[in-house]
Amino acid sequence: MKFDSILAEINGFGKFQIALVLIQILSRITLPCHFLLNNFMAAVPSHHCNIDALDTGAVFGNLTLDQKLAVGIPAERDGTPSSCQMFSEPQYEYLLGSNSSKGSFTVQCQNGWVYDKSTFKSTLATEWDLVCSRKGMNKATATIFFIGVMVGAPVFGFLSDRFGRRPLLLVSYLASLIFAVLSAFSTSYVMFVILRFFTGMSLAGINVEWFSIEHRTFSGVIISLDWTIGNWILVGTAYFVNEWRKLILAVTSPLILSIIAWRWLPESARWLVAKGKTDAAHHYIMKCAKMNNRSKQKGGFVNEHSHYVSLTFSQTLLECAETEHGAKKYTFVDLFRTPNIRKLAIYSGMLWFGVAFTYYGITLNITGFGLNPYLTQFIFASIEMPMKIGVYYFLEKVGRKHGQMGSMLLTGLCLFINIFVPKDKWTVRTVVAVLGKSMSEASFTIMYLYTTELYPTVVRQNGLGYTSFLARLGVSISPLIVLLEDLWHLLPAATYCAVAVGTGLVASLLPETLNTRLPEFIEDIEKPSPKSAKVLLSAILPS
Repeated sequence: MKFDSILAEINGFGKFQIALVLIQILSRITLPCHFLLNNFMAAVPSHHCNIDALDTGAVFGNLTLDQKLAVGIPAERDGTPSSCQMFSEPQYEYLLGSNSSKGSFTVQCQNGWVYDKSTFKSTLATEWDLVCSRKGMNKATATIFFIGVMVGAPVFGFLSDRFGRRPLLLVSYLASLIFAVLSAFSTSYVMFVILRFFTGMSLAGINVEWFSIEHRTFSGVIISLDWTIGNWILVGTAYFVNEWRKLILAVTSPLILSIIAWRWLPESARWLVAKGKTDAAHHYIMKCAKMNNRSKQKGGFVNEHSHYVSLTFSQTLLECAETEHGAKKYTFVDLFRTPNIRKLAIYSGMLWFGVAFTYYGITLNITGFGLNPYLTQFIFASIEMPMKIGVYYFLEKVGRKHGQMGSMLLTGLCLFINIFVPKDKWTVRTVVAVLGKSMSEASFTIMYLYTTELYPTVVRQNGLGYTSFLARLGVSISPLIVLLEDLWHLLPAATYCAVAVGTGLVASLLPETLNTRLPEFIEDIEKPSPKSAKVLLSAILPS
């Protein structure tokens, strides 16, 4: 009997698994709080040059604030004061209504900036003047954090395989808490980005291995709802805590409860079996069976169909362990050894990169809609939950391939439309942006469910690890694309749009998995039987 069969017999989604989901909510809601924290922590409020140095005589000192701005700072096309330039000396002729710039020239801000603190009392931008020529350093804080996540995932994955899921989860909680708190007390930009890197590295998720195969899709959708809850919590917290240092402490605080609740989390029985620790695995499996109302009898238990399942656990679990050790070990390299699995890996890798790149490109840019950032973030977060639930049922009707392809193409269409909508039409821009965000969210949800069905069982974890790495790479690059606006103000939106459309077209190259027998071995893709994988073959092989 395989381990998955044992798990199915004791109920792969019962009270035991529900308890795990509820306990892990405490830690999982922290992820969106940190992943999307830059929307508030690194927000750039309205600002202009500090022109106190121009006060060299009685005339300037007697002017009102608006008059000082008029004679000291050039105006942009929309009439607002320039954010990055000032006049080298006061231009008093502007007070007389003259638009002549004869004899005047502008310079970069010489004495820092003055910031509007009506929305944010302090942010990274106001703390270290990360604006104008230094705005790239502000965007880099998000990139460095996501690089930490990208590095931390394989590191914690390796250590978890070696020392167990449960102890490494505690290490993750403690390290995330420590580095996040230390970052809130950073005394310099360099210190802050280093600590944010290690915070991202520590925020590694846990592999939920107590769900049976037939329940993993549903459980994946349910667990993903934690992201929406965490998103709402971030918005509410940021609204009441508008100082970036206190905000970091506030959104990290749930980890304290996670550390307390860690004592009730079980070790992964699958890991225990793989390591030959059958006695410990037996303990947790029987605990799971008891909570899931699988009545224990001598030598086994009664399953949900009232059938007696004979289990001499020591022998059965030992056989599972021997199977784990005796089976061929597959690695990342096996994803590229043969032609069809290689094409699948390339296409799915491009898909994950593009979906993540576009999703975070939209999610981390919540300005330009005529709404305050809190309301925009709340709307973006609220559209996620109904979309995730709807996707679960929608996929059974149209299939994974068409769902993935359609959601990305529609995301690209919304981005394309907003390129041409004037900024003063903020209602239209917001509606189109929310539709684009919902489609992007749908593509992200579909992507994970789709990929688990595309890869053969023997390399599924390798495939998910590889595609997740490329997704994190896309996330790391995405925040920096906004800097392309210095070349052309529409270039960032055009880039996100092009990637979304391109990703949708790549999805059309992948096979449909709806109502098909899923592959177990690489040979099932390379030489599939007509009965089990006709659809898979037709989509992967060129016609």
